[in-house]
Amino acid sequence: MTEKKSTNSAPDVHSNIAPIFQILQSEQNILQRTDQKAFTLMSILGVFMVFFIVHFLKININWFNVAMVIIYFIAALFAIGNLMLVIVPRMRNDQAQEELPDINATFFGGIIQFKNPVEYANYLYEVTENSEETYMMFSSQLYALGHINAYKNKHLRRAIIFFGTAILSELFIIMSMAWARAFQFLFNT
Repeated sequence: MTEKKSTNSAPDVHSNIAPIFQILQSEQNILQRTDQKAFTLMSILGVFMVFFIVHFLKININWFNVAMVIIYFIAALFAIGNLMLVIVPRMRNDQAQEELPDINATFFGGIIQFKNPVEYANYLYEVTENSEETYMMFSSQLYALGHINAYKNKHLRRAIIFFGTAILSELFIIMSMAWARAFQFLFNT
């Protein structure tokens, strides 16, 4: 029984670099979704902070509310800090990379090292002539994206915890004020 080759598939689908392109696409999608979540969370936190600051002077002063306000501002500050680390990650790479190309032509930091598009195209052509160098270049990009995604997801999880803490403390303040007001009407004090 002979196998028929599909006429629909591209010639590079069976190469050893095709899986890397699929993984790269997946990692880039994760990167985009993480950034979208961070921007959305930052916007929601901003709306809640504006709401909180507008009504801040209406808060009844008691020990519980003061503690909740302190918790709110600390949690909001840490949420903003972690969201900033998601949006603009601060990463260092101190590992030795003897086998990697001098210039990684897949990242903007490597691309902007060339004087013009022709020089970049020539370098890219030269690197892609050697399949091992091409494989190393794209696998190093994949490795870097994986580390960036892990870093961003760690800080996004932290931001979500701090965001939840801030919103919960704000809710406790609102509940405290509502109960204090209801207590006055229920018990005529």
